[in-house]
Amino acid sequence: MIRLRTRKIKFTLALIGLLLLWYALALPKTIFNTPYSTVLYANNGELLGALIADDGQWRFPQTNTNTEKFRTALLFYEDEYFFYHPGFNPLSILRAAWQNIKAGKVISGGSTITMQVIRMSRNKPRTLYEKGIEIILATRLEWRHSKEELFRLYASHAPFGGNVVGVEAAAWRYFARSPDDISWAEAALLAVLPNNPSMVHPGKNRDTLKKKRDKLLNKLWLKGAIDSLTYQLACSEPLPKGPKSLPQYTPHLIQRAVKEKMKGKKGFTTIDFQLQEKVTAILEHARQRFKDNEIYNAAVLVLSVKDGKVLAYVGNVASGKDHGMDVDIITSARSTGSILKPFLYAAMINNGQILPQQLLSDVPLFINGFHPQNFSQGYAGAVPADIALARSLNVPAVGLLRSYHYEKFYNLLKKLGMHTLHYPADHYGLSLILGGAEGTLWDITSMYRNMAYSLHDLSAKKPGPVSYHSGEQRILWDQAENYPLDKGPLWHTANALSIVHRPDESGDWNDVSGKYAWKTGTSFGHRDAWAVGFTPEFCVGVWVGNADGEGRPGLTGLKAAAPVMFEVFDQLPNDKGFTKPTSQLRKLAVCAMSGFRASENCEEVMGREVYWKGLETGHCPFHKKVHLDSTETFQVNSSCESTLNMVHKSWFVLPPVEEYYYAAANTGYKRLPPFRADCLGGEVKKNMAFIYPKKGARIYVPRQLNSQTEEFIVEVAHPIPEKKIYWHLDHIYIGVTKQTHRLALSPEPGTHTLTLIDQDGDVIQNTFKILPPPLK
Repeated sequence: MIRLRTRKIKFTLALIGLLLLWYALALPKTIFNTPYSTVLYANNGELLGALIADDGQWRFPQTNTNTEKFRTALLFYEDEYFFYHPGFNPLSILRAAWQNIKAGKVISGGSTITMQVIRMSRNKPRTLYEKGIEIILATRLEWRHSKEELFRLYASHAPFGGNVVGVEAAAWRYFARSPDDISWAEAALLAVLPNNPSMVHPGKNRDTLKKKRDKLLNKLWLKGAIDSLTYQLACSEPLPKGPKSLPQYTPHLIQRAVKEKMKGKKGFTTIDFQLQEKVTAILEHARQRFKDNEIYNAAVLVLSVKDGKVLAYVGNVASGKDHGMDVDIITSARSTGSILKPFLYAAMINNGQILPQQLLSDVPLFINGFHPQNFSQGYAGAVPADIALARSLNVPAVGLLRSYHYEKFYNLLKKLGMHTLHYPADHYGLSLILGGAEGTLWDITSMYRNMAYSLHDLSAKKPGPVSYHSGEQRILWDQAENYPLDKGPLWHTANALSIVHRPDESGDWNDVSGKYAWKTGTSFGHRDAWAVGFTPEFCVGVWVGNADGEGRPGLTGLKAAAPVMFEVFDQLPNDKGFTKPTSQLRKLAVCAMSGFRASENCEEVMGREVYWKGLETGHCPFHKKVHLDSTETFQVNSSCESTLNMVHKSWFVLPPVEEYYYAAANTGYKRLPPFRADCLGGEVKKNMAFIYPKKGARIYVPRQLNSQTEEFIVEVAHPIPEKKIYWHLDHIYIGVTKQTHRLALSPEPGTHTLTLIDQDGDVIQNTFKILPPPLK
């Protein structure tokens, strides 16, 4: 008997143990395994947009706040003793049983909020057995979670009619506002909806729904939760007509968030809601202008310089799916045009290779078949470096890159944060500075922002990363120990980019804002128009064009993108300007005409503050001391004139080709007088110079279908175009030119000598080689 009793005890204890183990393990670690919507919020909590969950439901990720009005209304409607019971309420269950027996059908379930959470998570048919399971698991759930957490589980997963799940999604779908901002009438409506969401919701049985809402409002008044005036006003509020569309202020940013592993999550961004609205409106207005020229896409990115936060992100305009409106232009790689030139200008100053206003050559350039041209198709001869940058001249930029070396610039761009250089440096070559590479608006605007940050924050070593995530831990810029460009060159660059009076790409001069540093860019074929500007506080990047790459006439950075940028800057607070990095600047005697360090021959010298490495540049090579006769008409020397009668002057002399173009654009330029005829041994300055081809050039000229060699154009510069030039190829006379000194040649493959003699007897000679066509 004792043994039998012992066995029963052991059996009972084992059974109890198994039941306790089942009780402990019955509740899954995660009770809801449903997919969620991807949701983004602005920095003030406004909803920017959402993507529907994979199961077709508008179900926002679990809320972390308990909306007071909704909680009060729900507790009075569903579970007044929520904060006192252990997961089930015996009195409510008994009352529901009596009501069901009396009615002859199920009209009440007696479930607590905790039991309803279990039911929603299990999604099983409603039976007495299932009710028992819900009671048991509800008590287990109460052990795991606090009452506040349980309420949030309910609020996040309760059905609210149609495909709306959770109070947050419901508040936005029915009332277009956050659940924190709903009225008492709206809170009461949301409280009664989960009771029978498939049969009673704003789109179905509206009279029944209003009666249920008003009955709850009456209970709230009687219980003292609201006063009589609030009760009357709440009852007079109409029901919503149906679900509303959710806001979509940042459709491209939310798609980007999904790609960046934020799918099904709630993201709090750095987006400034009001600025986002304004920028979107600006782009929509611009779209109306652009569409007449069949330009359908545009994007704007606004960054905070101080911390790299994204303040506005408009990835495209609503131009229709046929015109690529779904393409996120901000992350799309596009030809950069001239938008990278400021970084080369800063790098050259940083290396001590140029001074900020040093004259650069702007004449036709031919480099192994590469023939860059300015947008205007004209040449200035020689132009100050800062003006060349402001005017976005291509030829001087290529000359700078040739001096800096494109391999070095390629590596610099990578350090500065350009992530789209997928090919070796040789793939791009010198075209790297003219749009030969592709960049994204995200990278390019970030690079300009980093430039502004490194110039503005004189104590900072490295700019932090650009990000649209709010509260993200800010790691330091990881591309290099220090920003690769000093503040002095950046300050010079910002000054050059702040020049007010500058021409557009077609050569027409315009007065534009000097309140910020800015640069435009236009890609080959008018496919991409860029504009990026910055102040000490903000950086704005704009792209305009067609997502499919179709070019359009008139699509230029200054005419299309810059006006949008100016409008965006008008929405931002004005800045005071950049602080001068005095510790990196030195006072330097600079030639006023050439921008080089002043030589002893420079007549007009200015003291300019320049980056200290600029002291390594050479002295002015253009001013020369010359000796003139008393009339200052001819050069003379001691063989033909007494030194007592000589006039000694400093003369600004450019090389022949530079002089040819410079004199045409600068009427005040004076050419060096010739030597008087009776002077011996005078250094004769060549009047002529080859523009193309250069000496020793190797030229490939393709053959036509009839096997004859195609022609190529030889061009020569002469200071007096009216003078005749007589042309000889391999010592055989081939023609004469006047005014325009160009001649078409079609020599056979081999080495040739071209001799030119002007009517005054000046001679120049050039040897070049025509390469044979490749073998088939």
